Amino acid sequence: MTLPSASAQPVAFLRALFDVAVARAQPRSIMAPFLPPPPKGRTLVIGAGKASGAMVEALDALWPQDAPISGLVATRYGYVPPALRGKPGRIELVETAHPVPDAAGEAAARRMLALTRGLTADDLVVCLISGGGSALLPLPAEGLSLADKQRINRELLMSGATIGEMNCVRKHLSAIKGGRLAAACAPAQVLTLLISDVPGDDPATIASGPTVPDPTTCAQALEIIERYGIDIPASIRAGLLSGALETPKPGDPVFSGNRVELIATPRQMLQAVAEACAQAGLPAHILADDMEGESRDIALAHAALARSVARHGTPFAKPCVILSGGETTVTVAKGSTPGKGGRGTEFLLALALALDGEAGVWALAGDTDGIDGSEDNAGAWITPDTLTRARAAGLSPRAVLDGHDAYTLFAATGDLLVPGPTYTNVNDFRAVLVL
Repeated sequence: MTLPSASAQPVAFLRALFDVAVARAQPRSIMAPFLPPPPKGRTLVIGAGKASGAMVEALDALWPQDAPISGLVATRYGYVPPALRGKPGRIELVETAHPVPDAAGEAAARRMLALTRGLTADDLVVCLISGGGSALLPLPAEGLSLADKQRINRELLMSGATIGEMNCVRKHLSAIKGGRLAAACAPAQVLTLLISDVPGDDPATIASGPTVPDPTTCAQALEIIERYGIDIPASIRAGLLSGALETPKPGDPVFSGNRVELIATPRQMLQAVAEACAQAGLPAHILADDMEGESRDIALAHAALARSVARHGTPFAKPCVILSGGETTVTVAKGSTPGKGGRGTEFLLALALALDGEAGVWALAGDTDGIDGSEDNAGAWITPDTLTRARAAGLSPRAVLDGHDAYTLFAATGDLLVPGPTYTNVNDFRAVLVL
C-alpha cells in the first residue's frame, strides 16, 4: 500500500502503519504453507482466540472442498468475520466473552472436549489458537466454579501480573488448558496453528497452551497467586500444594503426534511495518517485539529515546520511525475504581506527559486485535499539542493518568484509534515518528 506523507500528514501516516501491522497477520494470506494433506480418517477443527474466527474462515476456504472437515472454535463476541455471519462454513464458530470468561465459553469448552472422544491414530485435529483463547475457553478445574474463575481473572488483570504469570495460574486452574486438550485428542495427530500475542512467542503461553506441554508447575502458580494476593478456594490451594492440579509436561507421550506452527508473530508484524516505512523512504528502527513492564515506565523509555533523536540525532538520525511491540501492564491499586482505558492509551498519555510538547514527535499505540482494554478503541495517537488540547477541554492530563482514565482524555481530544474488530491479534503495536 502507498503510505501518506509522514511530513504532511503525520497522523494519517501512523494510522496507515497500524493497518500494515494488522494486514501482515491476517490468516487468509499466511496459512496455506502450514496445512497438511487430508488424513486417512476424519479431520476435527477446534480452538479459540480473537483471531480464531478469521483462522476458521481461512482454513475452510483452503481445505479441499471434497475432504470432510468439521469442528467447533470459539472467538470473542463481535469477532465472527463478516463472510461467516450470513453463511456459516463447515466449522462451527461460537462467540464467548473476553477478557472475563462467561458461561458460553464454559459450554463451548465442554462441547469441544466431547468432540475429541473416539479419535484414532488415523484422525487429524487442527487446533486454531490465538491470543485471548485463555478467557474464551474456560473450563474450571474440579473444585472451582466459573464465578471463582471470573473473580480470579479480574484480580489478575488488575494486579499488574505479566501475561506469562497470568497464564501459569490459568493453566493450573483449568481442565482444558496447559496441554490437557491435546491429551484428550490422543492418539490422533494434532496440528496446532498459532498466532502469537505474547512476548517471546512461547506456544505454552499463547492462550495458556491447551495443546502443548506445560513447563510451569503448581508451585509456581501458587507463588504467583500469593505474591499478588489472589484469593482461591481451600480445595484449590490444597490441589496446588499436593500437585494434584499439575499439567502434562514436556516428554509426555500424549504429545508424540503433535506439530506446532507459529503462522504470525509480533516480530513479523513489526518487520512488515519497517519494510513499508523503508519503501516510503523513511528509516524505521525496531526496539523489540517483546517489551513488558508498566505502560508508563515503557513510555518514559520511549520518550527519552525520542527526545534524543529529536534534539541530538542520536542514536538514530531523524526523520525516522521507532517501532516496538510486546505487552505492557497497568497496575490498579486494590480498592480503587479505575477509569476508562487500557495499556495502549495509558502508554500514550504517559508518553505525552514525558515529552511535554516536544516539537516534531508524534506517536500511535494500539492493540492489533482492535480493543485496548475494555472500551471500543484499539488505542490512540498523540501530537505535539496533545496536552494543550486536553487542558483546553478542561482536563488535567496528570490527574487523568493517575486515575487510569486515558480513554476519556483521548475521546475529548478526538484522538482515539477505533478500527473495530481486526480479526487477528499479534499484541501491541507502537510507533513513534520523529521529524
